[in-house]
Amino acid sequence: MTIPKFECWIIIQKPVREVFSGVYDNKKISAYFTTAGASAPLKEGSTVLWEFADFPGPFPVTSKKVIDDKLIIFEWGNPDGKGENTVEFHFEALNTGETKVKVYETGWKDNEENVKLSYGNCMGWSQMISALKCYLEYGINLRKGAYKPLAGG
Repeated sequence: MTIPKFECWIIIQKPVREVFSGVYDNKKISAYFTTAGASAPLKEGSTVLWEFADFPGPFPVTSKKVIDDKLIIFEWGNPDGKGENTVEFHFEALNTGETKVKVYETGWKDNEENVKLSYGNCMGWSQMISALKCYLEYGINLRKGAYKPLAGG
């Protein structure tokens, strides 16, 4: 079995500063992704809490490295409850009004459960960057009404 590592990406019709801020800034990310809030910006070395109205949380997110307008790396719990995964956001200015965002997640274990869990997270990050695009380009919260709360959550 191969240990999963995935990449998803999108081009957003906004300057890199604005796109980077859309992930880094807790008020902005709460407007389109962490539907029950994010406790603070992803300042390097800090641990913040991300909460989702449709998924039980909160989830601690530990910011490991931040390079303004270029990179955000953080760790958060593997969905199997055993260890941490690393998530990387790479921001590339294609020109003054377009930014390519790439997301990678690693840390998956070499077993069938983690392969299945990695597919779910890959889907989630693809949806997250699509929601980021909708929010920044059109002011739309793509997640609003898209998911029902899980039982007990």
